[in-house]
Amino acid sequence: MSDDLTRLSAAETARRVKRGELKAVRVLEAHLERVRRLDEGLGAFLRLCEPEARAAAADVDARVAAGRPVGRLAGVPVALKDNLCTRGVETTCGSRFLEGWRPSYDAAVVERLRAEDALLIGKTNMDEFAMGSSTEHSAYRPTRNPHDPTRVPGGSSGGSAAAVAARLAPLALGSDTGGSIRQPASFCGVFGLKPSYGAVSRYGLVAYASSLDQIGPFARTAEDAALLLGAIAGHDPRDSTSAPGPRPDYLAEARGDLRGLRVGLPREYFGAGLAVEVETPVRAAAELLRSLGAELREVSLPHTESALDAYYVLAPCEASANLARFDGVRFGRRERGDGSLAGLYGASRARGFGEEVRRRILIGTYALSAGYFDAYYRTAQKVRTLVRRDFAEAFRSVDLLLTPTAPTPPFRFGEKADPLSMYLMDVYNVPCNMAGIAGLSMPCGRTPEGLPVGVQLLGPAGSEGLLLRAAARYQEQAPFPECAL
Repeated sequence: MSDDLTRLSAAETARRVKRGELKAVRVLEAHLERVRRLDEGLGAFLRLCEPEARAAAADVDARVAAGRPVGRLAGVPVALKDNLCTRGVETTCGSRFLEGWRPSYDAAVVERLRAEDALLIGKTNMDEFAMGSSTEHSAYRPTRNPHDPTRVPGGSSGGSAAAVAARLAPLALGSDTGGSIRQPASFCGVFGLKPSYGAVSRYGLVAYASSLDQIGPFARTAEDAALLLGAIAGHDPRDSTSAPGPRPDYLAEARGDLRGLRVGLPREYFGAGLAVEVETPVRAAAELLRSLGAELREVSLPHTESALDAYYVLAPCEASANLARFDGVRFGRRERGDGSLAGLYGASRARGFGEEVRRRILIGTYALSAGYFDAYYRTAQKVRTLVRRDFAEAFRSVDLLLTPTAPTPPFRFGEKADPLSMYLMDVYNVPCNMAGIAGLSMPCGRTPEGLPVGVQLLGPAGSEGLLLRAAARYQEQAPFPECAL
């Protein structure tokens, strides 16, 4: 049956395709059929790339039949968040402003996926310009949580997380500025990894906050996350922040046991605001790691609460600068306004940008304005330095940190209508981005209502392999049941 093919892991799919036991075309059609059947109610995709994916699948099958080499992701469907430039394919960032825009080039990660013979199945829904934590701020439609359609999938990469959870694609890419991979991974019961800053090229990622953004994988297994990260990571001279050096072998690094691993539990992540139905499975996950040979220690990250305040100064400031290019002149939506240039700018932005994007641009513009720069932006940068020092100090005594991914389970649509309550959902996520370290969310259980709960692992820059090893050993002992859809 076609649904049986959607239950295969990405690693197993690629192995079978390479051996000629399974046709890439069959794998693709099984996933496309599932998208057609389920996605109208789910809203994970904004558009599909069926002709291109079918051509790629046919090429993979022809090369396998001829005995020619194929890439590590041969025959594996991969979904792409809609802020990743894809040559000739509409790329909107979930915004009406970019409706109809088709980039003339591929993002670096898209190039690398094509080179590894992945089947790029479509572009996934997202909060507009990646500004949101629920995918309610998409200009097109909301994405629903596959585990409970009355609840959000998280954001801003909610479409990618939902697509993987619902088996519409075995793998997906998202971007993470302040938790936009890890929080939806937690809400949807899948693996989501934010790499260290510079580990994955940002070339072709439509920027939100350039010093915080990173592209990373969604998957249903730790092995699959390692496989996808290995395909997209590595130095890229077109990205000045790209880390030099050879591409790590994350699959190899994910092997091995956890004996002697020192895991820190930051006391600031287990205080007021953490729902008991989240804390219970997270602490149980820590005990399971202990049973596998890890040593648990309590640590302190004293500037955790201040990190959230600083983030919501720095990210809007960078967004204000990055989104200044969207003016209705060079590309994107154009409105006439009052006939003047300023009127064209104002009308195009007012009608093209949604409320949350306008709010963050205004916050950033205000914080960068004369007379306020030192009070807000410069102070926030000083706090960022303190956050980095907190992590550096903690990693002197532990190898990894274990925390909740989100303070609550997935919430209902409209429940966080107040912007401040929505921003507070990022409290456990933004310090990782502020410090440029690696972070991973993995499913660790369910609430009494049956909603997924995620546990977050944080490690120093370059520790992705260690995070994946801990996640893989954990998953072997506590596999998370797939979505019932």
